[in-house]
Amino acid sequence: MYRLAFASLFALAACAPQRGGGRQKATAQQQAAQIPQGVSQATDGSMILDATVNVNQLPIRFKIAAPADQFTAASGVPGATAASGANGTMGANVLLHGDGGQSFFDFPNQNIQANTMGVALLAPDPNLFWGGGSGLDRTDGVAHAQAVSDFVTTMMPQLVAFDANQVKFTGVSGGSLLMSGFFIPAQMQNFANSAVELNCGAMPPQVDFANANAVMSTLRIHYQSTQSELQLLQDAIPQAITTYEQLSADAGLTADQINALQTVDNTPEGGHCEFDGQDFVSGVQTMLTSYSNVVQGGDGVVAGLGAPSDGNVLTGVVGNENLQFVGGQKRSVDAEDMVVKRWVEKLGPTKPKQRKRQDVVVEEEGVAMLACDRMTCN
Repeated sequence: MYRLAFASLFALAACAPQRGGGRQKATAQQQAAQIPQGVSQATDGSMILDATVNVNQLPIRFKIAAPADQFTAASGVPGATAASGANGTMGANVLLHGDGGQSFFDFPNQNIQANTMGVALLAPDPNLFWGGGSGLDRTDGVAHAQAVSDFVTTMMPQLVAFDANQVKFTGVSGGSLLMSGFFIPAQMQNFANSAVELNCGAMPPQVDFANANAVMSTLRIHYQSTQSELQLLQDAIPQAITTYEQLSADAGLTADQINALQTVDNTPEGGHCEFDGQDFVSGVQTMLTSYSNVVQGGDGVVAGLGAPSDGNVLTGVVGNENLQFVGGQKRSVDAEDMVVKRWVEKLGPTKPKQRKRQDVVVEEEGVAMLACDRMTCN
């Protein structure tokens, strides 16, 4: 069922000619396939394995950043010495990017924190939307959540040594929607002692909850937003907070116990995911740089958080469910009204020589989605 596939997926189809001599628009997934896979070095000196596996007939591209000696020989990473992944001592922080894949390629959790390696997964969807669909309607949420769970429990142990009881998660925008809507209720039962940081996105469970009492008695959740969050999410995030809080109360937790496990903050000024008050990319990096401070027993201080925040984000959810927002971007109907950073510029040596600087980067819910419009792709 699982097979390593280091060759880029869909690369040949990305710029296939249409009838009439035109060029076919490439999907975000096809554009992403042009970015090389392989082994590289993280900013802290760890090794990054970037490859693709088939999970439940879905192509899951992944990045794992860990010391070389924690990888198994099967990974192909130079210096790999781990016999298997069953006896690892490091935890893992698994990141699901926002719509369009930006955070997968930035890999903001690549540096080791609190003895925790970084992992990022790329959505198996033409638009690179976790859960497929669009907006709050994640039509492939069940299948994608299952694939994430199966990748971590079945595929990762073949590649790297880690402690299966110390797996944490991070969502960014659309990735947070998959985590809160589908993964937590259906799959979190498979991950003991877990924690989730839901950045710039959340919604109530969209599927039946498996073992809700057991999961919600221990699960650590932090919701991070901004004052000018997308209007679509300004209702969904508080609804998620209220629902998960109630699930913990139903499991017998007191208000103090719930506040110790579930925290929320939206004090920074700024738009969608602009936690530093400046930019989507730098904002996400700000949160991930302080990840261990937020959900792994730290002091809750996020360095570089945007004003007027004092940097401490650990406010308990009880009594703070009704977040206050100001303004906020409306959801784009045609997804073509905003321009964000082009992760396609990371193509490196495979970048087409004749690529014009008229490529269109569009946004769905404030996150990048690349189209190959008005661009030479040969």
